[in-house]
Amino acid sequence: MKTQHVALIAASLIAGAAVAAAPQVHWQALPTVAPAPADNPTTPARVELGKMLFFDPRLSSTGTVSCFSCHNVMEGGDDHRPVSIGVEAQRGGRNAPTVWNAAFLSVQFWDGRAPTLEEQAKGPPANPVEMGMKSLTTEIERIRLIPGYAPYFHQAFGPGDVITMDNAAKAIAAYERTLITPGSAYDRYVQGDHTALTPEQVRGMQDFASLGCAGCHQGPNFSGPPLPTGTGFFVKFPIYTNNPYVRKYDLESDLGRYDVTHQVADKHVWRVPGLRNLVYTAPYMHNGSVKTLPEAVRVMGATQLNRTLSEARVRDITAFLTALTGPFPDQTMPRLPPTPGDLLGR
Repeated sequence: MKTQHVALIAASLIAGAAVAAAPQVHWQALPTVAPAPADNPTTPARVELGKMLFFDPRLSSTGTVSCFSCHNVMEGGDDHRPVSIGVEAQRGGRNAPTVWNAAFLSVQFWDGRAPTLEEQAKGPPANPVEMGMKSLTTEIERIRLIPGYAPYFHQAFGPGDVITMDNAAKAIAAYERTLITPGSAYDRYVQGDHTALTPEQVRGMQDFASLGCAGCHQGPNFSGPPLPTGTGFFVKFPIYTNNPYVRKYDLESDLGRYDVTHQVADKHVWRVPGLRNLVYTAPYMHNGSVKTLPEAVRVMGATQLNRTLSEARVRDITAFLTALTGPFPDQTMPRLPPTPGDLLGR
């Protein structure tokens, strides 16, 4: 598989960095506009509709869970639980990734099973644990039963039969492409403002490069090199298991991408997550088992680089990671269309 080839490259980069310095790092600021596919331009009308759908709990079977429930855009874009809670108080199996800057990922979900934000938006509604609708057909029927949505769909997609699941997903994706955070202290530093980082953060940035962290966490989003949409940048985690963290944080019970591909080589392989706004997204790792950022740095040093990092290096790298926090665009709660009295009883 093409995506598996990328995973093996990433694993080799990290493993090699344990014994040799990483290649020269090309530091990049986050773009001020997220890329959008040709068939889904980020228009104001689509963003407005997508924001409404993102916040609307009526899109779940019980009328209690929305995208916002697990991806709180009033804060870090996640829910701060080790794993999220869906309909009927069911718990998911993985930590909710932040939606902030997800527009810069080439694949979505921890295991990369969705090639685009549009496809990702179709996942939770029909998931029995998350939003619990029987199918995507049931989901779009629910939206059609709310008459107030029709004008917004027509404004976003034109006349005709445009209240479709594909268009609902396009609208949500368009809104999510506005959830980006350029302008961090790191961005200002690499753009020439050498006063933007503290000496501690500069040392951490240098350690991040020399230790090999940038072998995987590269690019403007620190989630891997630019790749075509649908081509994921994957890595094995953990690579090194001869440390106490693997058992302490239960890092191997989830098989990762293997559950999607059923290829042995994909066991414990994951999409490389971005590192921006980490101060807002605790707890960390795919299972939400690591509660603090300094501990996450220690875990990654041991499991991916086969190094026990000194506390001085942990402090410096942690300081550098905090410099990746950008200003968040203001978010306001949308006014949703009124609910028919028998909507949730149908």
